[in-house]
Amino acid sequence: MTVRIGTRASRLALTQTQQTADQLAAVGGFPVELVHIRTDGDVLKGSLSQMGGTGVFVAALRDALLQDKCDVAVHSLKDLPTGPALGLTLAATPKRVDVRDVLCARDGLKLADLPSGATVGTGSPRRAAQLRAARPDLDIRDIRGNVDTRLGRVPGLPGNSTDDVVEGKSCDLDAVVLAAAGLHRIGRLDAVSEFLETDVMLPAAGQGSLAIECRSADAPRKAGSTAGSQGVLAQALAALDDPDTRLAVTAERALLARLEAGCAAPVGAYAYRKGSLLHLEAVVCAVDGTATIRDKKATDGLTEVGATLLGIELAEVLLARGAADIADLAAS
Repeated sequence: MTVRIGTRASRLALTQTQQTADQLAAVGGFPVELVHIRTDGDVLKGSLSQMGGTGVFVAALRDALLQDKCDVAVHSLKDLPTGPALGLTLAATPKRVDVRDVLCARDGLKLADLPSGATVGTGSPRRAAQLRAARPDLDIRDIRGNVDTRLGRVPGLPGNSTDDVVEGKSCDLDAVVLAAAGLHRIGRLDAVSEFLETDVMLPAAGQGSLAIECRSADAPRKAGSTAGSQGVLAQALAALDDPDTRLAVTAERALLARLEAGCAAPVGAYAYRKGSLLHLEAVVCAVDGTATIRDKKATDGLTEVGATLLGIELAEVLLARGAADIADLAAS
């Protein structure tokens, strides 16, 4: 059988999907083919919140799965809504890569070195809020576009195709902020002037992780269950799943779900396992950066249930400290 793998057609999506396809083929011993699916997020213009949130990048892929146009879909995990998708299962979370955000600035400048009033582009309310908290004197601009388009807004970065200054298009900003994982996957880490540590900027829930989704009937069967499959594809998907990554993103997504945080909510979350404990840290910011609530918890319950409870418990702490008062958590 040939396993059909659905993907968006952007350079980043194609790269990370091809890498996943190669791994599945190597483990499962079956041929694979990529199926290009166009999503609303690839077509519509404007800010992410105006388009309806992160779900615009996954809805068409999920429809393709349910309509048997592909067998597997590969997403950036941070694009997945936290609610369940009827008939579909998150079958594998491969080992997570760098979770950090990065600054890509002209002249190799770091965040602390940017002059007052410097223009910094991002399409993420989470990044914008934490940037304003760290540097309230910066001019944060809302931008969209694929990775290459956004990097093209900063003059002098390696790989840029032009040096022409065109407002809103090229070389018109002092810096942009992107995810390290995406730049790594497409080979553009040479554009990074600074990796922003998590004490400065907590990532989005699921950042640095991929989500491999399939129809529930094709998903790996769990111990003690009769649901799912024990077929070749299911076994290959199970082999790609990294348990520590799954625990971490389960905690992060549970926190988002309990906060009822929409795609435009300025919320950062990062979980990681260290020894016998799963740690989770989260932040909720006012969009203008003037108020921040940040806290952390840990658990020794190293199961998906334990990770879920950790996320819920930390969300309760943030809510008790007034998170809903400083940010519109339902923003979408």
